[in-house]
Amino acid sequence: MLKFSKKLLYAIEAVTDIAYNASGEPVQIRDVTARQGVPQRYLEQVMQRLVRAGILRGVRGPRGGYLLGREKAGISVGDIARVVMAIDELNDTGLPPDAATGPIGQMVIRPLWGEFQERCLALMDTVTIEELTNRAFRNGVPCENANRITYSI
Repeated sequence: MLKFSKKLLYAIEAVTDIAYNASGEPVQIRDVTARQGVPQRYLEQVMQRLVRAGILRGVRGPRGGYLLGREKAGISVGDIARVVMAIDELNDTGLPPDAATGPIGQMVIRPLWGEFQERCLALMDTVTIEELTNRAFRNGVPCENANRITYSI
């Protein structure tokens, strides 16, 4: 069940930070945590899952880090939420185990909870990482790659 946890918010921040600051070079997790004030322990597990899901791409080595696994416009907040949900897996409904156990709870409330989740994820699917990076730019969020000089011929 979808849970608006710290882990979910940190994962969305991390992917957005990587998209915003990458400039073709891998972004190291320590840089993300320093910029966003996100505890590294929250990110380590989720970053690996995001790589397995194809949202991020891991680059090994001393200058390694993370890059987007696909275009910014092709990654939604809902994609990230589904990865975090798979990590958290509380129980089938996201409700406490002793909640909604009567006939109305089982046949009405629990299915309603599932509908809420589907609607929320559908809404999250409408917001892409590209939109979030554009919002960051419009709001004046400092960008690491703004001062990098790139040469092309």
